[in-house]
Amino acid sequence: MKKTLHVDESLLRDARAASGAATDTETVRLGLEALVRRGAYERLRALRGSEPGARAAPRRRERPSRVKPSAA
Repeated sequence: MKKTLHVDESLLRDARAASGAATDTETVRLGLEALVRRGAYERLRALRGSEPGARAAPRRRERPSRVKPSAA
């Protein structure tokens, strides 16, 4: 999709250098993807501890391996 945007040139240049993007289009795409990921992370983080009756999931523990006595 094509859009006409007004973007601060120095901001775009700095973002392009920071992201290692090859083009302005890639820079904008990477920036938008980062915003979406951050939003998803923040929504997930907001759920932390929101289920008061939740119990920890059972986990299996590996049995300790036998240590062979060293022949000294």
